[in-house]
Amino acid sequence: MIEAVGLTKRYGAKTAVYNLSFQVRPGTVTGFLGPNGSGKSTTMRMILGLDSPTSGHATIAGRPYRQLPNAPRQVGALLDAKAVHGGRSARQHLLSLAQLSGIPARRVDEVLGVVGLQDVAGRRSNGFSLGMGQRLGIAAALLGDPQVLLFDEPVNGLDPEGILWVRNLMKQLASEGRTVFVSSHLMSEMALTAEHLIVIGRGQLLANMSVKEFISANSADFARVRTPDTEPEQREKLTAALGEAGGQITPEPDGALRVTGLPLPRISDLAHAAEVRLWELSPHQASLEEAYMRMTQGAVDYRSTADARAGLQEAPAGYAPQGPVPQGYAGGPGHPAGQPGVPGQVPAGVPGQGQPNPYAQQAPGAVPGPGHPPPAPAQGHPYGAPESYGAPHPYGHQPAAPMPPATPVAPPAAPADQPTPHHEDAR
Repeated sequence: MIEAVGLTKRYGAKTAVYNLSFQVRPGTVTGFLGPNGSGKSTTMRMILGLDSPTSGHATIAGRPYRQLPNAPRQVGALLDAKAVHGGRSARQHLLSLAQLSGIPARRVDEVLGVVGLQDVAGRRSNGFSLGMGQRLGIAAALLGDPQVLLFDEPVNGLDPEGILWVRNLMKQLASEGRTVFVSSHLMSEMALTAEHLIVIGRGQLLANMSVKEFISANSADFARVRTPDTEPEQREKLTAALGEAGGQITPEPDGALRVTGLPLPRISDLAHAAEVRLWELSPHQASLEEAYMRMTQGAVDYRSTADARAGLQEAPAGYAPQGPVPQGYAGGPGHPAGQPGVPGQVPAGVPGQGQPNPYAQQAPGAVPGPGHPPPAPAQGHPYGAPESYGAPHPYGHQPAAPMPPATPVAPPAAPADQPTPHHEDAR
């Protein structure tokens, strides 16, 4: 069993973990959840003696990790799958760990088979993919056949088959009476793997309960009810009956009703009493992800914002502009709907009417209106985008009319005792 009592860890002025207390019991997969920066990895490091707590303590089987006799035989951990010497093969890495802990060499080949790396055991680990590195880290955690296991993001980089394998492995280890403590950001996977949850936010304990209790306590269950679409009067009759019974009804976009405050049997009885036929009556329970987001929404330190430059990107060719129609497009200011605007012409009612728009491009083959200069030669993309096939490069265009030869002007001679200056054009 893992036990944390009043764990607090400060790094200067920042408090990573504050007064954290919990227990991880054997025989159950316990999930460790929290937003980025909430202190999950710091807590695991303090449990394993890698970081010393500012106050409080953590024990494994009643002792601090550093006081456990031959700790690798009792505790296995995966905190960083990249903590491997890149020049060593998978077998050499595990063999060195086994020799340090007094583990028989035959155990190395056993765990390589368990994690599926027996065919690449002789390859150097620096050529492993992210998923293969995760498997090697899990093999190192299983090497001593420990009774306590800690995993930090064990499914990171694994394919669907690997994720299913890790899920079944965690459940099997817990069914053998071992203590399994798993940290992960994949809510859907944690809902299928863990039976108990410990949730922290900004270093403090938010929840310590079973998965079912956590979802029930942090979500609002509701019933989804649907009446025949061809009989709207039945929908209105049911809405009135449910409202009189104390239910809260919210229409769904597809025509169904979301009902809260009434259990499903009561909804069925009310519909029967009102002689309303039901096409659907189904319960809805929030997912672990929904419950988790609802609980931790106030403990998130890193939030994304909308991209301010998203509206500045040029729309692909062939797509109509979305949102408010810009000036110069069909339906814009000065252009009635259904009549395309003239590229390069400032619409009526806009200052500078009748003057060409210097920022608009003329349509290919378009005849300039009165008062407009002829279109300039087509220029290439300013960042070097490829031109159409057969078109000359924009910097190779010749002027329409020949220019008179310029009178050469001899540059002034540089003094003999000073070197000729070098500048960018001289290169």
